[in-house]
Amino acid sequence: MKAQLAAEPETVGVAAPGAFVSFVRFVVCGGGVGVLSSGAVALLAGAMPWVVANAVITVVSTALCTELHALFTFGTGQRAGWRRHWQSAGSATAAYAVTSFAVLALHLVQSSPGVLTEQIVYLAASGLAGVGRFLVLRVFVFAAGAGAGAGAGGREGGAVAPVPVVPVVPVVLVSIASVSRSPLVLAAGA
Repeated sequence: MKAQLAAEPETVGVAAPGAFVSFVRFVVCGGGVGVLSSGAVALLAGAMPWVVANAVITVVSTALCTELHALFTFGTGQRAGWRRHWQSAGSATAAYAVTSFAVLALHLVQSSPGVLTEQIVYLAASGLAGVGRFLVLRVFVFAAGAGAGAGAGGREGGAVAPVPVVPVVPVVLVSIASVSRSPLVLAAGA
């Protein structure tokens, strides 16, 4: 038993979640931020042109989503780093173009659509662009080995973050009934 306790713990790489789990996480993170962004665009559009409001919100939401996707959606185990932020920004630029084009097309078809109609078109275009972004992020940006080691400082390491694997050690129950109220036992809260 002593050999088991003295053994160094093994390490393995962080396992990325499967495609389905990643997609569900992507929808929750990206969709949640997207819905909030939709409202923010509508609010900002009252103070500036819609296209500018969409650009501002797209930049802020992309930075937030890239961090969420690195840490949670694709399970890299580390922050996104500059390289992944720039790669993600490329896919967000395409998404911005899709949403802007959709709303522009709506305004060409309907001269003054209501806010609800505009939001439906915007969210539908965001959903379509989101599926495309998921594929780009999963296959290119956050794929195993793609930008691995690109931590918050943007350093490229290529190594997968080690996770300790704790060996299974049998536990022996010890009765403490015969132990008096020594200072050590009192300090431990017993």
